[in-house]
Amino acid sequence: MSSARTVLPGARAVLGVVVVATLVLTGCAATSGLDADLTDDWAALAPPVPFTPAAATCHEADFTEVVSLTAYQPVDCAGAHRVETAHVGTFPADRPRPPTGSAQLRTAFADCDTRATGYVGHEWRGARLRLGVAIPSPDGWSGGARWYRCDLTEVTTVEAGAGTVLRTGSLRGALRGPSPLKLGCQQAATGRGGGVSTLSPVSCDKRHNAEYVGVWAAPDRPYPARDAEWAPFYTGCRTVLARYVGVPDDIRLTVRSGVVVRPPAAGRWRAGDRGVRCYLWLSHRTTTGSLAGAGPAGLPVWTG
Repeated sequence: MSSARTVLPGARAVLGVVVVATLVLTGCAATSGLDADLTDDWAALAPPVPFTPAAATCHEADFTEVVSLTAYQPVDCAGAHRVETAHVGTFPADRPRPPTGSAQLRTAFADCDTRATGYVGHEWRGARLRLGVAIPSPDGWSGGARWYRCDLTEVTTVEAGAGTVLRTGSLRGALRGPSPLKLGCQQAATGRGGGVSTLSPVSCDKRHNAEYVGVWAAPDRPYPARDAEWAPFYTGCRTVLARYVGVPDDIRLTVRSGVVVRPPAAGRWRAGDRGVRCYLWLSHRTTTGSLAGAGPAGLPVWTG
């Protein structure tokens, strides 16, 4: 006799319900060793960090006072470039608005002034260099950026009408030793009034009538507007000259040498630049060689 069991149609329906229910309950049950919560094991996303440029980087584009993220395209300093970032500083985080004029950049410029000199290894004004402070774009500032860049550019001259040099190689430590960037002996040309109109670099072994002697740090005062207000600038540069040559800083210095004063432009003055370039000027003769440390014999009292 067969042992097969007959299942009635109604029983099949009941059995199907039981199987489905079992599968559903099994699927919903927690599996041993697994966490049924699929959301609590993901690490929290870090808050967005505002873009900040890097120091000791170079840039092919010309210097601009405002830099956007899209314009930030650093290049290898070994290749051709026009700008090198010596330092990146930070404005206070709670500052609500970016600087809107040069006067509001004074703190940043003062920091960049010191940093740039340390970066190149000597007073940067003693070379064919220009220092600028760049800040984030308004959109970058709104996004939390609070940086400022201390940018150095090699220029063709420190006189008026300077052009930007497309250079190769980093400026880091460039002024620690002899360098073609450094200001030195000059040839002065006079204008209609008899004063010096232009200064052109010349090799010291060629005859010349002027020489860069250093920087006078002017006090914090308004930019000179009248002739009398320029007098302290000439007095300050004569002191720098006397120290450079090694002669007494007395009344006879005015008949040993003339002095040429080259202050920063008015806009840079408002930004806090107080470094005045100073030059000796032999208005009635020429010389060869540098007069650094030459003493009274190298810069005698003019009796002609």
